[in-house]
Amino acid sequence: MSMGAMKESDRAAAVRLDPPRGDEPDRRARAADVLRIGVAKAGAAEADEAAPGKAAAPRSDYLGPARVTEAEEGRIAVELPGGQPARVEMALALPYEPAVGDTLLVIGRDEKYYAIGVLHGTGRTVLSLPGDVAVHAREGALSLSGDKGVEIRGPELEVQAGKVRMVADAVVQKFTSMYQRVSALLSVQASESHTIVEKTAFTKAKNATILTEETVTVNGKQILLG
Repeated sequence: MSMGAMKESDRAAAVRLDPPRGDEPDRRARAADVLRIGVAKAGAAEADEAAPGKAAAPRSDYLGPARVTEAEEGRIAVELPGGQPARVEMALALPYEPAVGDTLLVIGRDEKYYAIGVLHGTGRTVLSLPGDVAVHAREGALSLSGDKGVEIRGPELEVQAGKVRMVADAVVQKFTSMYQRVSALLSVQASESHTIVEKTAFTKAKNATILTEETVTVNGKQILLG
């Protein structure tokens, strides 16, 4: 407390207890010591508040990044800069499910924090809509891409197009039964062709031609012609 903040009664008591005039230098020296002690205590208190080992005071207003430390059963916990933990509520336009280690954009006031953006995310976004859903690119093309793949699931898949083009390094097809009907020309060009039929193979054509440049081999227990 400074000398100027003393009450009127305290100052009156100090005047009554002042030593004789000859001790004026000693009185001034003691007053200076009191001021120096007060300044030292105030500085020590500020240093304690800024000490790295001491927990940071709760923030009243905050807007910035926060790292996700917990993401289980809808409970999202984050760590604000400085190490302060906080619980956040997701307030995104899309239903994003954050993962531990994500960096969210968080806004908060009075210990209420909301995630309003994703700065770095490895979680999952799930769009679940009731009823039929149509996605249409008006006067443009619709493109679906994924860095780790594209997967389509459903009890039935129907594709209608004027032209279908497939380009891939490898194609694997597995069917219980497969039916193909080509009204014009079916053309297959391959470096090699290998067909295995476990039971019966039947080929019917109005005209058939087998043309090879070198050898034709027919091997079987019975070969019937005619």
